[in-house]
Amino acid sequence: MSTLNDFTTWEPLLRLLRASHAERLAAPGGRVSGRIGQHGWSVPLRRPAGAEPDDRAERDAVDRVRAALVEAAMVEAAFTVEIPPSGRTVLRLLDHGPAVDPGLGNAHPGALTLVEDAVPAPWRRLPDPAPGARLAPSVDLELLERTLRERLPDETGATEEEIAAAEARLGVALPEELKVLYRVTRADWYDDLESGEDFALLAEASERVGGVLGFELSSLNWIFTENRSRSRFRWEHAATQVCVTAPDAAVQDLVWSPGWIVIGDTGGGDLVAVDLTPGPRGHLGQLIVLGHEDSVGGDLFAESLTEAVLGPGRDWYSGRNVDKSPVLARIYGRQSMSVEAVAHPDLEVLTLGGSPEPFSLAPLVGLPGLRTLSAGHGMLADPREIGGLTGLEFLELTPRDWRVLLDAGAVPRSLSAAAVVAYGEPDPCAVIRLANEILALWDRPQITETVVEGELGPVS
Repeated sequence: MSTLNDFTTWEPLLRLLRASHAERLAAPGGRVSGRIGQHGWSVPLRRPAGAEPDDRAERDAVDRVRAALVEAAMVEAAFTVEIPPSGRTVLRLLDHGPAVDPGLGNAHPGALTLVEDAVPAPWRRLPDPAPGARLAPSVDLELLERTLRERLPDETGATEEEIAAAEARLGVALPEELKVLYRVTRADWYDDLESGEDFALLAEASERVGGVLGFELSSLNWIFTENRSRSRFRWEHAATQVCVTAPDAAVQDLVWSPGWIVIGDTGGGDLVAVDLTPGPRGHLGQLIVLGHEDSVGGDLFAESLTEAVLGPGRDWYSGRNVDKSPVLARIYGRQSMSVEAVAHPDLEVLTLGGSPEPFSLAPLVGLPGLRTLSAGHGMLADPREIGGLTGLEFLELTPRDWRVLLDAGAVPRSLSAAAVVAYGEPDPCAVIRLANEILALWDRPQITETVVEGELGPVS
C-alpha cells in the first residue's frame, strides 16, 4: 500500500493545519482543504499572531507528502480534513482522475471533461484561407542579405542542405526572407554547447544578432510551426474565449495556425513567428508576436523581415483591441444590458454574474452558435430553461442550479465539458458528489475518495 494513504505521512502537516485553524476545526462540521502536487502545493497554513516563522517545518511536512506522491506515481492529491478537539482525525484524499481538471487552490474539482480528448471551439479553429495574401512592398531580398552581412560579418550561415532539411521537418517551404536570414547566420550557438565553451562569447553572439533583428533568433534546428498546444488551457477559461478577426486586422484572431513558423522570442517569453496565414490587411511572411499571457491572437511586429532589420524599433503591444461583440457577451452587476439585447444569431459565449435580478434564458433558445454559458449565484430565474439550449458545449453553474438541472433531467447532451462553480468554502465532498453525478451521465471516470483516520491527541 502506498505511503500516501499512511496517516504518519500526513501527520506533521495535519498538526500544522490544526495550529493554523484551531477555531474553525473546533466548530461542528469544521474542515480544512487543500492540494499538494509534485510541482507545487496550495495548503492554507497560517501562523498564530506573534509566532515565529517556521518555513522549514512547513516545507518538510509538505515534502513528506510529495515524496509519497512520487512513490504512488501520482501528480497530485487534493484533501479535506476534519480535526475535532478530541484529536480523532478524518483525512479524505480525493483523486480527481483523468476526466477532471484540478481546482484552483483548493480541493474542489476543476472542469469536467465529458467527452474524451475534447477541446474548446477556439482551439479547434483553423485559419481562414488567404489566397490573395501578398508579400509586403518592403520585401527586398538583395538589400536584406547585404545589410545582414554588413552588420553580422562574423556569422556562419546554414547550407542549402540544412535549410532543405528544416523544410522537410516542418512540412512547409520557408519564406525566401527567412532563407536569406539563415544563410547569413545558423543561430546555432547553443545547439551543442559543451562544458569547455565560453558561454559569455556565445551569449554575446546571440545578443549581436538579436540587436540587428530586434528579437532573439532561434537556431534553424529549433524553429517550429505553432499548434494548438501553444496555450495550455483550462476549460472554464478557454471555453469563454472567442476568435474574431476584424476586416482591417493584420493578424488573424486565432489560438494557433499551422502557418505560424516560430523563429524566436522577445526575451520576455513572447514568441516571434513568421506568418503565412495573415489577416485581411496583413502580408504574407509578416513577423508577429504571440504573447505568453494571451490565448488568442497575435500582434504585428513588422510587415516583413526586411522592414524589421531596416526599420526603427517598435512596440508590438499596440493596435489589437478587437471588439468581440456580438460573439461574446458578459452581463455583470447593475448593467442595463439584458439577455434579450445580446441574443444575437452570432452569439457564442454568454457570462452572467452579479445582477440583482435573475435572468430568463428563453431569448437564447434557437441561437445557432451559442456554445458556452456561465452563470453565477442567483443569475437564473429557471435553470431548467438550459434544457432548451441544445448546442451548448460548455456549461458552468453553481451547485444549486446544477441540482435543479439534474433533478429535471435537463442537462444538455451536447456538452463536451462542464464546471461546478463553488463560492466561499463549501464542503468539497458535496461538490464532488454533484460532479460525479454529471460525470456519470457520460459514463466518465469518477472522482474517488480514500478515508485515512488517525489520532493527533486532544488539544492541550
